[in-house]
Amino acid sequence: MFLFLSKVLDLLLAPLSWALLLWLAAWALRRRRERLSRALSALGGVVLYAFSIEPVAMGLMRATEAGAVRSFQPGVTYDAVIVLGGGLDPAATERTGVPEYNAAAERVLRGFELLREGRARQVLISGGSLDPRPEAVVEADVLSRQLQRWGVPAERIVLEGRSRNTRENALESARIIQARGWKSLLLVTSAAHMPRAAGCFAAVGLRPDLLPVDSRASRTPLRRMSWLPRSGALNVSTDALRELAGRVVYRARGWTVP
Repeated sequence: MFLFLSKVLDLLLAPLSWALLLWLAAWALRRRRERLSRALSALGGVVLYAFSIEPVAMGLMRATEAGAVRSFQPGVTYDAVIVLGGGLDPAATERTGVPEYNAAAERVLRGFELLREGRARQVLISGGSLDPRPEAVVEADVLSRQLQRWGVPAERIVLEGRSRNTRENALESARIIQARGWKSLLLVTSAAHMPRAAGCFAAVGLRPDLLPVDSRASRTPLRRMSWLPRSGALNVSTDALRELAGRVVYRARGWTVP
């Protein structure tokens, strides 16, 4: 039920959804409340424009990534690097039969680099599937095969393919870590996702070193950014709002700790 509600919340947190709902309300009131209808229609346009410009989008993403602490120690060889899923496009992967990635692909790339450079003895890939079909793509399996094609021996790869969200990433990873007796750990995920992920791992008694990747917040001064609407900026705004809302929900449920 929580997973279903989280998907509904994702939809409702999209500025495009807000604009469409406002326009739908404006259309429904066009005959009875003409003045209100025009106001709602204009508000829908303002909402869509505001979240589609770089200053707003980057401001939100900066706030989202602000808590992404980097505690990676270059001189340490970690027992394991934990790579969280979220960089794979499962639907596209299923259609083409080859790994298809999204903007968070840097997670697995950085994990591979750490293994290649000898910074970690093993990698724990944590990522399952929201699709209940038996034949559904499981991200951990796909990433494992990808790492092996890049030359990583299978014995250095540990899979966790049951988790469906960040809370389950932490719970399932903790079981594996305890069973294997790993002590020194490094957590790799996107910068925007890192505060929530680190909080989830801390809630299950794990405080690994942190290596945020996939930073999306531009450091260009906001006043110098474009004020023309762009679909890319709308996507960034939506991702930031969803992550910020996810933190509120996780904190309310007691799934994260500082």
